[in-house]
Amino acid sequence: MNERSTRTTTPPAQGPRRRQRRKEERPKEIIQAALELFSERGFGATRIEDVARRAGVAKGTLFVYFPTKQDLFRAVARNILAVNLDGLHQAAADLDRPLTELVPALLGQAAQVGETGLPALVRLLISESRAFPDLAQVWHDEVVSKVMGLLMTAIERGQARGEIRPGDPRLHAFSIIGPMLAATLFREIFSGSGAAVPDLHKLAAQHGDAVLDGLLSRGDKMSAS
Repeated sequence: MNERSTRTTTPPAQGPRRRQRRKEERPKEIIQAALELFSERGFGATRIEDVARRAGVAKGTLFVYFPTKQDLFRAVARNILAVNLDGLHQAAADLDRPLTELVPALLGQAAQVGETGLPALVRLLISESRAFPDLAQVWHDEVVSKVMGLLMTAIERGQARGEIRPGDPRLHAFSIIGPMLAATLFREIFSGSGAAVPDLHKLAAQHGDAVLDGLLSRGDKMSAS
């Protein structure tokens, strides 16, 4: 009797735990479905009900977590920052280390990010930013400003140490990341056309050498060589 009662009471105890785990995973599943559909169809052509269907939830359930499609896009942007750009934050964690160490680490991580699903969303943003300017604001606030802020802080500290030549830190930051962004978008747009697309990791290494040669002060150039 005791053995039989144990067997009959165990499943109900397991069931709620499984349902609880499923409920906790719903926002992630919705965000992943939205990322896929935004990349495939664009923001304007993606319907909330399509996102809900791909995520395997009811439309009303989706609205519980994300009241508007803009809220859903913001969540997608934040998720990309947390997942795909986490390595960039780790690479830039020590903003006081020499630029000769920081720049190669940042560019190498940028090459890895360029091989994820991030470029597809950037292309979506470019194509739909005029029709949906609030998307550009979300992307700037959640992704661009945070990454640029880290790099600008590192440059400002390097200038204070006399390691980096004078100049606008923001423009220096653009000169560092600009070629990587351009190459990433080139790959995203032309990879299916037969065009020779750049190897992001080779570009990161070569561009790292070139940009350091331009940014370092004369004394630091000599010590780096």
